[in-house]
Amino acid sequence: MERADKAVLRLAIGLALAVLLAYGLALPSPFVLCVMTVLLLSKPGPPMPLLKGLVVALLVAVVLAAGVLMVPLLEHYASVALLLTALLLYAVFFVGLQSGSPLANIVAIAFTLVPVAGVVDQALVPAISTAIALGMGVGVLVGSLSHALFPDEADSVTRSAPPAVAAHAARWRAAQATLVVMPVLVLALIHPAFYLSAIIKSVLLGQQAGSTGARSAGRVLVGSTLAGAGMATLAWFGLALLPTLWMLVLWMAAAALWSGARLFGLKASSLPPSFWSNALVTMLILLGPAIEDSVVGKDVGHASLVRVSLFIVLALYAWAVVWVLEGWRASRSLA
Repeated sequence: MERADKAVLRLAIGLALAVLLAYGLALPSPFVLCVMTVLLLSKPGPPMPLLKGLVVALLVAVVLAAGVLMVPLLEHYASVALLLTALLLYAVFFVGLQSGSPLANIVAIAFTLVPVAGVVDQALVPAISTAIALGMGVGVLVGSLSHALFPDEADSVTRSAPPAVAAHAARWRAAQATLVVMPVLVLALIHPAFYLSAIIKSVLLGQQAGSTGARSAGRVLVGSTLAGAGMATLAWFGLALLPTLWMLVLWMAAAALWSGARLFGLKASSLPPSFWSNALVTMLILLGPAIEDSVVGKDVGHASLVRVSLFIVLALYAWAVVWVLEGWRASRSLA
């Protein structure tokens, strides 16, 4: 079995277990757990050791629970809290770019998601912290077990490790990602109706925008959003035929297999790996809230259309940030 085959199977099995755990136990915001698992398993390189991963997941949960301390600052000194959040996000993106760790996106999502959830309802903070920690735990467990049963060759593991980004490039990309996320954070504080999925999407767009140029940014950012919307639509109509938990697990695993084959290079694709990982996560953050809306009797079609429109606007904004910053850097170089 080739390394790419094992990576695709890890992704599919991990997402299936995350869906079974999140929706089977009826956890709050179950799609958050699924997103955390995908973020861990969609990165190249060897999986995190089991004991280390579980300890990291526990530490992240404790730190996230302490994020409720940011809530009074947001409520009474919003400008100071937003500035502090922007500095923290920049530091997280910068360290993540230089280390190549998949934890960077998870921590960035947590730094923005938990305080906003606390402003809306402080009871959501422990629920979201638990979902993030469980998602990390599932990803680490599946990765470790798969690597133990089907270990990669040493040279293959070394080649697949993501390269570190130079300090000057990491500074620009971290600033770019922060500029993409911060307006969405402000919007979430004002209109929190779709804040969960919008914040996750903005962090992914910020990270994805830094790995592409202005010429291809529109095709990658908007295209992955539309691809994720198409996958979510297909899965939704499939679930309508037989709306059971096991069918949901199978549809999610099938989506992971299809996108994972292109993500890890089993199927030839002219699009970068970030396109397919972003498309898969976009499917999760569209399908998950749609399932929750159907349970409480909301208009699923209208709410989903609003979310898709919002995501497309976010993708276009991220594209505009790439254009502006690249033009500014070019003008500075000429000067």
